[in-house]
Amino acid sequence: MSEEPDTTEETETEAAAEPVETEAAAAEPTEAPEEAAAEPDVPAEPAEALTPKQRRQAARAVKTAQQPTRDPRTPEERQAERVQIRARKSAIRRVERQRARAKAKAQPHSHEATPPRERAPGVQKTRQGVVVSDRADKTITVRIDVTRRHRRYQKIVRKSSTLHAHDEANDAHIGDTVIVRESRPLSRSKRWRLVQVVERAK
Repeated sequence: MSEEPDTTEETETEAAAEPVETEAAAAEPTEAPEEAAAEPDVPAEPAEALTPKQRRQAARAVKTAQQPTRDPRTPEERQAERVQIRARKSAIRRVERQRARAKAKAQPHSHEATPPRERAPGVQKTRQGVVVSDRADKTITVRIDVTRRHRRYQKIVRKSSTLHAHDEANDAHIGDTVIVRESRPLSRSKRWRLVQVVERAK
C-alpha cells in the first residue's frame, strides 16, 4: 500500500518535469532569432587600449605594407640606368652651353675696367681737454668737459668723459690743457693723438 503512492508521486513529478522541458525547448528557438536580431544594435566590445608605442608600430606596419615594392634588379642594371641618365643630362648641358656661347658672340660686351673708387679723406674729430694722468709711457689721459643747455628744461648740464691719447714725446703733464685729434687705433684703448699743448699747468 505504501509503494503505490510513491509510484504515483514519481509519475506526477515526471509529468510535471516533462512540460517544463518542452516549454524550455519551445522557448529556445523563439529566443534565438530575437538575440540574432538584437546583436547589430548592441555595440561591440571596445578594443583593447593600445599604448602610444603600439599605435606607432601599427601605423608604421600599415605604411610599410602600402609602399610599392621595388623591382629586383642587379647592380649592373642599376649602374647602366645611372649611366644613361648622366649621358642625357650632359647632352642637355652641352646644348645649353653652346646656346650661351652663341648668345655671347651675338652681343659683345665692353671689357672696360671698373674705375677706381675715389677716396676722400675723412674729417677727423678734434677735442680740447685737461690732462688728468701722464703716468703711462707715451700716453696721456684727457678729461673732456662738455657744458650744454637741456633742450626742454633749459638747465645747464655738465658732463665729462675721459679718453687716452698718444703723446710721442711725453710733452703733456697733469693739469695741461691740450688739443687731441682722432686717429687710427694705436692700441686697445688709444684712438686719439696729441696735437698741441694749449696751456701749461701752473
